[in-house]
Amino acid sequence: MEKVIIIGAGPAGISAALYAVRGNLDPLVINNGIGALEKAEKIENYYGLEHPLSGQKLYDTGIAQAKALGVRILDAQVLGVGGFDTFVVKTTEGEFETQSLILATGSKRAAPKIPGVKEFEGKGVSYCAICDAFFYRGKDVAVLGNGDFAMHEAKELSNTASTVTIYTNGEEPEFTPEENISVNTMKIQSVEGDDLVSGIRLEPDVQAEEIKAGVGQQANDFCPAEGVFIAMGTAGSTEIARQMGAELTEKGNIKVNENMETTIPGLYAAGDCTGGLLQVAKAVYEGAQAGINAGKYVRSLKQKSKIKTENLTGL
Repeated sequence: MEKVIIIGAGPAGISAALYAVRGNLDPLVINNGIGALEKAEKIENYYGLEHPLSGQKLYDTGIAQAKALGVRILDAQVLGVGGFDTFVVKTTEGEFETQSLILATGSKRAAPKIPGVKEFEGKGVSYCAICDAFFYRGKDVAVLGNGDFAMHEAKELSNTASTVTIYTNGEEPEFTPEENISVNTMKIQSVEGDDLVSGIRLEPDVQAEEIKAGVGQQANDFCPAEGVFIAMGTAGSTEIARQMGAELTEKGNIKVNENMETTIPGLYAAGDCTGGLLQVAKAVYEGAQAGINAGKYVRSLKQKSKIKTENLTGL
């Protein structure tokens, strides 16, 4: 079992890893991509930079620094997190159990620019299958996405929904098809409904192939669905926190205390996912706090276990 797993290899995640490794915790960093740093052409408002760096360069330098200190970095997509007394991180490279977990994958994902998605949030549009699957038992639902995360959410929904269809919105699927889950690769025109979602309208004159034979959707079809689940890209920190039941702020960011701990003991968050100033300096600070306090949490578990053993021995 791992002592600390850090999801995210940006400034917050690597900062957490640097403090965790110095605390002799041997952290595992799951690197699910560069995130928002990729859009930064020049970074010059950070301490110690004689010349501006691109976001990509800063990202690469951070990973190299962590590896030089012996930090293990796994390139994988995170599909979800489960567990009871401990955390079980489910990834495309397998499952990993850990005593503490730090979420540092950046800010919450923006809603796709498809008419109707934003308007029907909370009225049939959801971002968390494990949270809302119960409300769609026996109903037809759709999942928007083309990666492993979309398939993971579809599988979760297939346990309760009548039918589940993944819509890739014109993108090529990057997952392995499942027999009981239909896939539609046509471009989406809109999500439609009155007070609640009633289905998805496909764009006209778009030729697309079905992954699963026999579905037979035609361009400009209206595809009935009472629920539409957004699962584009990979699972972000906010999606993971919501799945686990951690409290979010009114703005949809992860709620943390001064130790960067969420409302779930042993679960920490750092960087853009906590809101506030979206700057490298803030992410590095919060990552350091999370790494230090995750270490304290792990050591407290060890101490509690020792006391329990001593009490049992003394009986």
